[in-house]
Amino acid sequence: MLAYIKWFCSISLLSMISGCTTGKPNNVEPITNFDVNRYLGQWYEIARLDHSFERGLDQVTATYSLNTDKTINVINRGFNSANQQWQQAQGKAKYVKQPNIGYLKVSFFGPFYGSYIIFALEKDYSAALVSSYNYDYLWILAREKKHITEITHSLPYPR
Repeated sequence: MLAYIKWFCSISLLSMISGCTTGKPNNVEPITNFDVNRYLGQWYEIARLDHSFERGLDQVTATYSLNTDKTINVINRGFNSANQQWQQAQGKAKYVKQPNIGYLKVSFFGPFYGSYIIFALEKDYSAALVSSYNYDYLWILAREKKHITEITHSLPYPR
């Protein structure tokens, strides 16, 4: 029985770790010449691919601020219309490579990180396309609440 419990715990731990990765999808390249100071502040989620940790949330925002240790404080907030309450998650982001590359890793759960890849960004930092470690995660973010068509026509992304 003890061997079964150890095996089960090992498989569970491996499953949790494999669900959190800092890889990137093929053909998704993070932007260069990234300036974190210009990226800090509040962003509105214009659109996203559906996933469990934001399911049912509307009016989602992400707010980024610099911590004293040069990591980035992340506060994601959204309104759950089913229970009529705001929900919030706080995390921390770190650079995967150099600070001038839009390739970060974000954690909301202790030592487990997931990729945060900014692969398209307006020159004035007014809108961004963000991916994670695979094609199942995509966010369109903007500094102002806008309709998706206002943003997607101007973003510099590969067509």
